[in-house]
Amino acid sequence: MSVSPPSDSLLQQLLSLFYADSHLLARFQRLETDQLPDVYRQLLAHDHHMTVTVEQFHGGPVDVEVLEDADCDGRYLRKILLRRQEDQRVVQFGIVRLDFTVLDNEVETQIRSRKVPLGRVLIEHDVLRTVKLGELYEVICGAELAKWFDIAPGTKTFGRTAVIHCNGAPAVELIEIVAPVSAPVE
Repeated sequence: MSVSPPSDSLLQQLLSLFYADSHLLARFQRLETDQLPDVYRQLLAHDHHMTVTVEQFHGGPVDVEVLEDADCDGRYLRKILLRRQEDQRVVQFGIVRLDFTVLDNEVETQIRSRKVPLGRVLIEHDVLRTVKLGELYEVICGAELAKWFDIAPGTKTFGRTAVIHCNGAPAVELIEIVAPVSAPVE
């Protein structure tokens, strides 16, 4: 796959926070909703928290593993994995850029604790939020993503960008890539 999104896209902005060369992670091709296989359409093409979606799909709760985090230009950045509690299998990779100015200190403290997935923190604290789907992508896994998903480099999966508005303001920008799946969503 040789086509990549424009350099000003949200995808490229978020990738550049952690990758000088994003091909180490993956290569991306923008898709329309109807181009996604059914199972990935159900996993990604919606305006819901991915924490809830992957927990429903995998039949149990997930834990967050923060691979890297930093504060930059007034934003909190982190690169994460979501792992099934049942067997610690990685089910999602993500990059997050978050503006804490629209959230309570208690919410910020819990997010910075690196112990609870972001979506669950926002839900448990009853933060008024709206998830807005951005772009959908076919993702060809590079060496790093393949290692985390325990698959061969070059394996295809899918992902998305999204923005979460909290208390009426855009607060969270995300890349969310799901591990390859073979079972249909029930």
